[in-house]
Amino acid sequence: MSPVETITAAYAAFGRNDPSVLFGAMDPAISWNEAEGNPLADRNPYVGPQAIGEGVFGRLLAAVDNFTAEPTTIIDGGDHVVVLGRYRGAMKAGGALLDAQYCHVYRFRDGKVVTFQQYTDSAQWARLMR
Repeated sequence: MSPVETITAAYAAFGRNDPSVLFGAMDPAISWNEAEGNPLADRNPYVGPQAIGEGVFGRLLAAVDNFTAEPTTIIDGGDHVVVLGRYRGAMKAGGALLDAQYCHVYRFRDGKVVTFQQYTDSAQWARLMR
């Protein structure tokens, strides 16, 4: 699969609560960065799928009910794939609603994701995850 096909499949699977496609596309030494100011950026960069699973997704799912990352646009840049979309969910502590734009930038090498950079409304994340 091409990088854009891989990412398109990964978001479709994630929408079905199946992160295996995304994790399967990660290089063992992937460098993952959450947006500056996002509470989950405290351990940037996350290196490797296990660190990402525990430090990002584990913490995220522990804090947010019904979390989704819905893509609206996927841009094919060859070895770079950019995904624009919205995060949604409800905070487990207090029930406040998450509704934040995002931009995800993936870089591929040899068919695997080697870097990820998130851009999002980090002020909203910080307010909701206090």
